[in-house]
Amino acid sequence: MEFKIKTGDLAAHKTPCLVLGIFEKRKLTGPAEAMDKVTGGRLTERLKMGDLEGDAGRTLMLYDLPGLAAERVLLVGCGKKKEFTRANYRKALAAIAVVLQQSGAGEATLALPESRPEGMDVYAGVRDAVVTIDDKLYRYSATKEDKQAPKTPLKRLTLWVDTKPETAPAERAVRHGRAMADGIRLAKELGNLPGNVCTPSYLADQARRLGETYKALKVEVLEEDRMAELGMGALLSVSHGSRQPAKLIVMHYRGTKSDTKPLVLVGKGLTFDAGGISLKPAAEMDEMKYDMCGGASVLGTMRAACELGLPIHLIGIVPASENLPDGAANKPGDIVTSLSGQTIEILNTDAEGRLILCDALTYCERFEPAAVIDLATLTGACVVALGKHPAGLFSADDGLAEEILKAGEAAGDRAWRLPLWDDYQSQLDSNFADMANVGGREGGAITAACFLSRFTKKYRWAHLDIAGIAWLGGKEKGGTGRPVALLTQWLLDRSGATE
Repeated sequence: MEFKIKTGDLAAHKTPCLVLGIFEKRKLTGPAEAMDKVTGGRLTERLKMGDLEGDAGRTLMLYDLPGLAAERVLLVGCGKKKEFTRANYRKALAAIAVVLQQSGAGEATLALPESRPEGMDVYAGVRDAVVTIDDKLYRYSATKEDKQAPKTPLKRLTLWVDTKPETAPAERAVRHGRAMADGIRLAKELGNLPGNVCTPSYLADQARRLGETYKALKVEVLEEDRMAELGMGALLSVSHGSRQPAKLIVMHYRGTKSDTKPLVLVGKGLTFDAGGISLKPAAEMDEMKYDMCGGASVLGTMRAACELGLPIHLIGIVPASENLPDGAANKPGDIVTSLSGQTIEILNTDAEGRLILCDALTYCERFEPAAVIDLATLTGACVVALGKHPAGLFSADDGLAEEILKAGEAAGDRAWRLPLWDDYQSQLDSNFADMANVGGREGGAITAACFLSRFTKKYRWAHLDIAGIAWLGGKEKGGTGRPVALLTQWLLDRSGATE
């Protein structure tokens, strides 16, 4: 998908389809009002017929309008003008993508960013258009024939801006949005692949492919024998029940020659989670192929950083394994020794994500990081607490937490901070080990974060529980690619690329 910026006379712009916005009660946006005058009021005339009132996401295709070089005009509803929120803006963009993909136009010109919600500048409006439309155009076809694929898919979208001074931030927005969208697409594709295809070894191969594509990215994969030598007893205990060997994927990106401390992203890479001996219920267990979405999002974010050539030092770490029941699998009551030397009593084998993450977090110490963010589809408790909209954010570092919250708001990929108080730590007490791997039903997402915090004492750290946002269920089932946008925004902010 190609995106480009255009300014000048919109009426004279030749395009297979010109997209204009309409607010509720048939109120025209600025560009639509200008085109209405050019056509001698034909837009107003058609709207009076009642085919489109302006409800957010509703569309109407028009043909052969006088005075316009465009072959078609697509009108899209944006909702109430006084309540033109970012959510309604994105809803309109998503509707546009669906119609254009099926229209046969092949390319189009979008004048909607000029009607962006209050508080969004041209950069934000254009970038949201790129990310939202690319996301809506994604189609999974790796293991099925896409019989509904359009014969003439949308391949090029021109984003029109009103003045020449706006072209520079708009072009920057296209570049940033394109990289962000590519990262999201990679994370979605990896998540959507079945567990018999996307194994730990497959994830490692995808990381190596990124390393072959980008010279600034060096990839190292630690095998089980090396992890055993290091003492990663917690991580390896999870893979004992699987025939698929565990991998620790380490990606080093250097976009600067200066000797700066790295930022580190750690993503849970459970390519399938049956729960182990503490077996999950059969219903919807197929969705546990998405338990590696944290790792997939790390790969997607690394791709975005490489594509943008960000002037930062970044490391991505993905501990990858399966969690299956087997004669060698963890049993409730087993005690394992982590890389940190701390012992863990496994009370529930389905709380395995924290076991592979804790060794990866200890491994981060060797890099003397400036900050570490781990992301994991860690707890159903977080979904109960926050639903499917924000990620759960945990950190004892107020400054780092504020950076992440700000990045989430800027990217439209929000997080919500939950407490990480010492009051909860006692729930992890064990009579037989330094800690238990679960703390009971109360505050389950918090005690999971408390568990991870015990392995992050030597650096600034934050945890994102993405169990509620990483995929959609039901008939819309599929990966979302979140929180690639949030993390990429955080890296953009850290590098100063958005200034």
